[in-house]
Amino acid sequence: MFASSPAVHPVEAPPPTDPVEQPRGVRMKDLPGMPGTLGGLGLRLAQFVFAGIALSVMASTDDFPSVTSFCFLVAAAILQCMWCFSLAILDIYALLVKRCLRNRWAVCLFSVGDGITAALTFSAACASSGITVLIDNDLDICSENHCASFESATAMAFLSWFALSPSFLLNFWSMASG
Repeated sequence: MFASSPAVHPVEAPPPTDPVEQPRGVRMKDLPGMPGTLGGLGLRLAQFVFAGIALSVMASTDDFPSVTSFCFLVAAAILQCMWCFSLAILDIYALLVKRCLRNRWAVCLFSVGDGITAALTFSAACASSGITVLIDNDLDICSENHCASFESATAMAFLSWFALSPSFLLNFWSMASG
């Protein structure tokens, strides 16, 4: 009844030829668009620029506080600007000192933050576009309002969300595969 179990002898991997090129424990690929890369910095700057334009265009009108969805768009654009600006500074730091930002906790934080800001920005842009269509097409009172500014701010919010989506997807994929 007692069967002997085979002995398992682990085989050690040969040491890397250059320990600087192959750091121990790093298994994730360095894809463009991930944190700490030039592509990631470009995406963050695009997010910041589009959200900043949406914020400034919406804030330049005097009647945006009267509509809740426009206030939501301004709040989402402020959050997006702060998030993208702080991560762009972190990307610049990582590029200057050649530091890897792809450890488990950092990628998890980036993924959760990108997901929250993406959901807020997309929902605010959708709500603002719905109100803009209501004002322009259904109520036909666009001459009394700043419809062109509302439409421009909403389009910039959608572009900001569109630039945020690859960052979120890359960080989420990296978190799931790491």
